[in-house]
Amino acid sequence: MSKLKTCPSCFYTLRKKLKKLVMKSQKKFPKIYSCEFFPPKTDKGMENLRNNSLKLKEGMQPEFFSVTYGAGGSEQSKTFEAVKQLHQASGLPVAPHLTCIGSTHEQISKILDDYIKQGIKRIIALRGDIPEGASAGEFAYANELISFIRETTGDHFDIEVAAYPEVHPQAKSAKDDLDNFVHKVNSGATTAITQYFYNTDAYFRFVDRCEKSGVNIPVIPGIMPITNYTNLLRFSNMCGAEIPRWILRQLEGFDDDLDSIKDFGTDIVSEICQRLIDAGAPGLHFYSLNQAEPTLKIWQNINP
Repeated sequence: MSKLKTCPSCFYTLRKKLKKLVMKSQKKFPKIYSCEFFPPKTDKGMENLRNNSLKLKEGMQPEFFSVTYGAGGSEQSKTFEAVKQLHQASGLPVAPHLTCIGSTHEQISKILDDYIKQGIKRIIALRGDIPEGASAGEFAYANELISFIRETTGDHFDIEVAAYPEVHPQAKSAKDDLDNFVHKVNSGATTAITQYFYNTDAYFRFVDRCEKSGVNIPVIPGIMPITNYTNLLRFSNMCGAEIPRWILRQLEGFDDDLDSIKDFGTDIVSEICQRLIDAGAPGLHFYSLNQAEPTLKIWQNINP
């Protein structure tokens, strides 16, 4: 039996055709650009949040801002305050994260009612992590939260959910992870935002698998600017995001030269963003870390 041989040029052509085919479903969606913040712990931090939100509004006109949410009550009151401050300062829509672990139906229902009264139209629905020594509560998975939101509020909210192109670090397998994602979509999600990644092929392949599973919602890439080597390693180890070896070695070579790290990071992430947009990604979601400058530099590179 003869072995199948593929020349490099033929493989490259095939790969380009596959990428176009894979992203065909995503190209039909209007592009959405957004930025994420975490709730500050101090008044000074809140002032910084407001100032940076205004810079991002002026510099890139995002569709909305999102605010993360502490599991088990650790940061929830700060999230509510940050949502209020962002909305008042920027005038843009704000999408609060909402985790369900450790919560009751009554608690979630009250939060949803409060957001409806504030005019909130988007929710980023997540399972959240189980705090040490605590129980899961009345919700075990994110799809149960999504179903509850739909049952109690109808179509009031656009519901964003998380996606993991490189597989959730706690998933039993890539198949189980995709199955869980499909459950969330079928429960009523309208958009997905991915964990950040630096390997675009992981995103393209994930979208391809989603299409084959019947998923028909925008899958927006999450983008993490590179500004600090140590923090990047810590975040990536926690969330399971792979940093390609060549990027790590380049960052290691800069030692404590923060300016070089930021310049290199801006170039690399800008190239990734451009590649994604050119291929048909339905927007970008920037993990701003409450800073405007790194995201704006990338935005200016891809929107000259």
